[in-house]
Amino acid sequence: MTVRVLLADDQTLVREAFALLVESAPDMEVVGQAATGRQAVGLARSERADLVVMDIRMPDLDGIEATRLIAADDDLAGVKVLVLTTYDTDENIVDALRAGASGFLVKDTRPAELLDAIRTVAAGEALLSPGPTARLIARFLRGPAAVPVTAGPDCLSDREREVLTLVARGLNNTEIAEKLGLSPLTAKTHVSRTMGKLGARDRAQLVVVAYESGLVAPGAG
Repeated sequence: MTVRVLLADDQTLVREAFALLVESAPDMEVVGQAATGRQAVGLARSERADLVVMDIRMPDLDGIEATRLIAADDDLAGVKVLVLTTYDTDENIVDALRAGASGFLVKDTRPAELLDAIRTVAAGEALLSPGPTARLIARFLRGPAAVPVTAGPDCLSDREREVLTLVARGLNNTEIAEKLGLSPLTAKTHVSRTMGKLGARDRAQLVVVAYESGLVAPGAG
């Protein structure tokens, strides 16, 4: 299965470099390039992209608002957004997750890591890795909840709360299975049920719910 990728960045050189890299992968193709957030939303609709690599700071409409529009469009329900960030200096990443982004990418990441990030987010798998990434989320995830979930962690079973905690700490399904002594399929089932009970769109929203509900404390390991 080929992942249809849309690249959104106001810097032409960055877009072209990403395009060359993505096109070099046999399981991906670039279906469009956007220089503004508004262009990104339009191309996501017209080109039926599977995933948008979205810069945050763009003219006309920034990446956060563009992500919010994509996530709110029922016709684009299958489109994932992978947000670009400058990491430590970019606190807008949490706003992007709240807006509906399914993950984020550091701009100076290695080429192979970019391709892996596209694959994992497109597949709906792990979007946050342990360590600095999770700490960045924990550091800035404060303030009023803005995720359109239908319930809080109180509706979950003890096992599902464990699973939610591990998702928030950046573990993928295989790692969750190993941590809890489950099969990967069972771990995946627990994650899916947790998303269903919370009305969460994807794993990114699970992370936000876990921190904003206090189930996982900022800075917790």
